Amino acid sequence: MRKIIVISLMLLAIIASYCGSGTGKNSANSASKTNSTGTSEIIFREYQHDFGKVAEGEKVSYIFAFDNKGTGNLIISSATTTCGCTVPKYDTKPIPPGANGNLEVVFDTSGRNGMQTKTITVKSNSSKPVVLLKITAEVVTTNN
Repeated sequence: MRKIIVISLMLLAIIASYCGSGTGKNSANSASKTNSTGTSEIIFREYQHDFGKVAEGEKVSYIFAFDNKGTGNLIISSATTTCGCTVPKYDTKPIPPGANGNLEVVFDTSGRNGMQTKTITVKSNSSKPVVLLKITAEVVTTNN
């Protein structure tokens, strides 16, 4: 009985080491495939925008234009903001090298007053994977 257990453990160890080395080879192959397709590089034309004075309750938007200056397809995985009053919209399709794209930011001033600064965090497969964009506005209340 003891021999059976020892042989079983040896077989498991051999199988595990074989599976591990196979996984490593696949990982190396997939990494080299990724490298051979190039690296994307997202470059925004502007990193901040000031709306100036806006009336409370207004929805204002701005389009941040960007270029893929890299050699591989650019894919934006997420764009998040510091609050729900700011909503980013972007294309989820890959952007080829040399092409450009847009990220629109809509800011709802409802319930806001005074100077407002909002940050948009853009995550992508770029050589710089996280980019911060900023919008500012002075929200003024109008008395009707």
